[in-house]
Amino acid sequence: MILSMYLRGSKWSMNKRRQRSNPLLIAFLVIAIGALIYINANVIPAMPPPFVPTPTPTRSPLSYAEEAEGYLAEGRIGMAKESFQAAIKANPQEISNYLNLAKLQLYGAEYEAARVNAENALLLDNTRPYAYSLLAWAKGYLDEFLEAEADIRSALDLDPSYALAHAVYANILARRVANNLGEIDTLERAIEHSQMAMAIDPQLLEARWARGYVLEITGNYQEAIEQLKFAIEINDSIAELHMALGRNYFTEDEYDQAVFEFTKAYSLNPSDPEPNWYISRVYSRIGEFAKAVQYAEQAVNDDPSNPRLHGNLGSMYFRNLQYNQAIGSLELAVRGGVTDGGVVVEGLPLSYSMTVMEFYSRYGLALARVNRCSEAVQVAQAMLQTVPDDPTSVFNAEEIINICQEFQENPPVPTPEEEDAEDGNAYQPQFDFKIGG
Repeated sequence: MILSMYLRGSKWSMNKRRQRSNPLLIAFLVIAIGALIYINANVIPAMPPPFVPTPTPTRSPLSYAEEAEGYLAEGRIGMAKESFQAAIKANPQEISNYLNLAKLQLYGAEYEAARVNAENALLLDNTRPYAYSLLAWAKGYLDEFLEAEADIRSALDLDPSYALAHAVYANILARRVANNLGEIDTLERAIEHSQMAMAIDPQLLEARWARGYVLEITGNYQEAIEQLKFAIEINDSIAELHMALGRNYFTEDEYDQAVFEFTKAYSLNPSDPEPNWYISRVYSRIGEFAKAVQYAEQAVNDDPSNPRLHGNLGSMYFRNLQYNQAIGSLELAVRGGVTDGGVVVEGLPLSYSMTVMEFYSRYGLALARVNRCSEAVQVAQAMLQTVPDDPTSVFNAEEIINICQEFQENPPVPTPEEEDAEDGNAYQPQFDFKIGG
């Protein structure tokens, strides 16, 4: 009775009802277990191991070459060169990519780089006249004439009727003549090979180019112009072709056309100072000396270590009656020194070069005109001793001495305005003198 009372009052009971199971929870657990089984069986085996680089798809070497050809068709030379370089990296054994890249580099005046790629092609296959021709072309523009001739003869040994080889040979021989390194028959051989290239393939750009250059150095400027115009119609993107055409227009006094071609050449190769050098000479010839100074300054900026460019700028200052500025630039050209930007310039020794004699003459005359006569007379004496057989230089040396004698006999008395003049041109004694160039 007492036990029954205690049990009746307790919360515990033998007859307590069980809680009902949750069907949603059971379904969720079944789905989760199934998902874990699927991941373990299918996903995890396909996952890369940790810390291992994920592979990326690679392009075929052929796709790079095709891309380069597409860029060429659009005239995007720089992009084409990059694609050929990528093709070489993707497949270093494919010779055509080296040769295509070398040719584009030759068109862009990158002669050392073209040489390397032509040599690489020959390392893979030394039986290709095309590779020997490109290598000879590069060496010719690097003034390695003997090696260039040996390479071009190798090309012609492999294929005596190869038009490109004859064109390159003509160019090499013509460059030797232009650099006064030819022999008795060098010019004759240049003419012969240029004619052979034209006879074999008159549509070949290099054949027209070589023929034009041979005609230029033989003084047939109008005929050279026609050949070079034909070459440019084939490919308008070669700076050196526009330079060649501009030179011939300049020689024929067709100044507007010359400036147009030099400007086009500069737009294609802005690192080359030659176009601006030539433009400065054009404006100097027609008496626009301020413009001549402008372009001569740009040429110096493009290559500040070049003494010839400093000499040209000094000459343009001289023609514009800016004698003190002329002295600064001409002194760098003839004596050497360091530019304001810290670039070292090696001076040009006095020789029978027309350009060098012009620099020395104008340097001495500019010194004399601002009454720096002790220096001016030294220049005159050097000219009389070193180039006594050049009548123009002798005339200019004597004129330097005459100007200084005039100063000695009749010292100028500067006005206050002349004393304040910054360009050194306040006093300009009038003498009629002639200069080379």
